[in-house]
Amino acid sequence: MSGMPQRPYAPVLERLKEAGLRPTRQRLALARILFTNGDRHVTAEQLHDEALKAEIPVSLATIYNTLHQFTHAGLLREVVVEPGRSYFDTNTSDHHHFFHEQVGQLEDIPGDQVRLAELPAPPSGTAIRRVDVIVRIRPS
Repeated sequence: MSGMPQRPYAPVLERLKEAGLRPTRQRLALARILFTNGDRHVTAEQLHDEALKAEIPVSLATIYNTLHQFTHAGLLREVVVEPGRSYFDTNTSDHHHFFHEQVGQLEDIPGDQVRLAELPAPPSGTAIRRVDVIVRIRPS
């Protein structure tokens, strides 16, 4: 059956199933927007605008819920750049970010390009899971 054309939703359908998420129509549509054009950083508002332009009728609350479900399932990473301002990253590998303050844009920094000399010991009964570095930049 390799000659059969693949359905446009097949890759994201499989991705949702592998993450343990039920592939509802809205999740499929949003996953297709998020995951079909390579790695990216998106806010809930940006995704909402893209969904409306693609004629996907969805509320901003549903966008937030879906982004948090995708994050919890390991499909996205939430990057909090300041209180109340988050970006959702489709690249879930070990990496860090430049944050362009004037334009509100994130740019990936490969994980091996940031070296920390020493981390503090975590509180008793906890373990360090990940270190996220955000380097804030602006034009000089």
